Amino acid sequence: MGRTPKANVCRRLSRRALGFFARDAGVVQRTNLGILRALVCQESTKFKNVWTTHSKSPIAYERGRIYFDNYRCCVSSVASEPRKLYEMPKCSKSEKIEDALLWECPVGEMLPHPSDYKSSLIALTAHNWLLRISVTTGEVLEKIYLASYCKFRYLSWDTPQEVIAVKSAQDRGSAVARQAGILEINKKVFANVTDATLSHGILIVMYSSGLVRLYSFQAIIEQFMQQKLDLGCACSQGGTSGTVGEAPFGIPCNVKITDSPPPLFEVSSLENAFQIGGHPWHYIITPNKKKQKGVFHICSLKDNSLAKNGIQEMECCSLESDWIYFHPDASGRIIHVGPNQVKVLKLSEVENNSSQHQISEDFVIWANREDRTFKIVDYEDELDLLSVVAVTQIDAEGKAHLDFHCNEYGTLLKSIPLVESWDVTYSHEVYFDRDLVLHIEQKPNRVFSCYVYQMVCDPGEEEEIVSRSD
Repeated sequence: MGRTPKANVCRRLSRRALGFFARDAGVVQRTNLGILRALVCQESTKFKNVWTTHSKSPIAYERGRIYFDNYRCCVSSVASEPRKLYEMPKCSKSEKIEDALLWECPVGEMLPHPSDYKSSLIALTAHNWLLRISVTTGEVLEKIYLASYCKFRYLSWDTPQEVIAVKSAQDRGSAVARQAGILEINKKVFANVTDATLSHGILIVMYSSGLVRLYSFQAIIEQFMQQKLDLGCACSQGGTSGTVGEAPFGIPCNVKITDSPPPLFEVSSLENAFQIGGHPWHYIITPNKKKQKGVFHICSLKDNSLAKNGIQEMECCSLESDWIYFHPDASGRIIHVGPNQVKVLKLSEVENNSSQHQISEDFVIWANREDRTFKIVDYEDELDLLSVVAVTQIDAEGKAHLDFHCNEYGTLLKSIPLVESWDVTYSHEVYFDRDLVLHIEQKPNRVFSCYVYQMVCDPGEEEEIVSRSD
């Protein structure tokens, strides 16, 4: 069977105007995104550098908004030229925002206030306050005081858009804000623990030996929770009393593990590198020996068996390492990125043996020049495109371009040159979000730069269209 031909943009717009997709809002959205993808990838479309700025503090990007000065200043990147949305009042060093997450409208439950259905920024301050901030005005809508007995520094999603995990730096404590509880990960119980995190109800604990152990967070709560806490309610613990989530009482440590709980799973991996994904569940590790660095084993989570062709390795020099991860498009595929190639691997059953699985190449993207190196590979989920940053070294200067590839076949659809030079010794982030490309780089001495590109039609083609209409 050949590939199904796709309707052109004009025909799609005509069908939408006639209401062909009115019965299903999801179909309308997919159709709109299909039209946008066609516009993005057509030859005449250009991406123009519309704004460049520099800052002495980190720059962050989330859903069409650029944040400066530790999230105090917010700029919209949606307009034809970025414009300031808000700037929060100046604050002391102890009040600055250290980490933040974008919280969008939850589903499945009624909320008390209409503003609760609008997007918010969940922010963690240096003095242990958790804030909910309006993304349009910068107004603080809610605030929760965590604790004074440890320093919290990191935010992550346990359950995306539902449960937040707040992690400390020194005491390895973790707090799940929705459940109003703090769990301490201490070395008396967990021995040589170096880090811990919470994801999808699983407590992941990493050890200095390279061992990684997974525990059921729910089982730990049921066994070791001393008392249930509710935000805003009175509480008494350890001889002190106060309101949960308000200063100075905060949230007491109410989950104290006294003996090591039984792990759900454990594995040893170099530098604790461990990932889970695929269909059915598989995991990726590097054997726990220094000489095995750059060698990846893909194994079944069910019985730890190595998949057929499950050892993946690339020829890389010491300066250019490779990396591997499960594809974020939920296809169960695996992306393996090296300096001069991007492999997309698929996981499938071995013929005549449904209990064993094998790894095979779906497609490979090659660098077409010897001095071209792949630096960043990302996935734009709404347009179903792989975005690949490739850097070419020309004398002492590096020049980068962002390539869009078909996520299904790997075909190159569009290449966008970045006008600024690319120094491989700097730290870089590149975001592709619908009709926007944003490049953030960190130079020495904490100098941050932000380059914003927006999609525009070719001026020559616009003039030709106007003249023909006359």
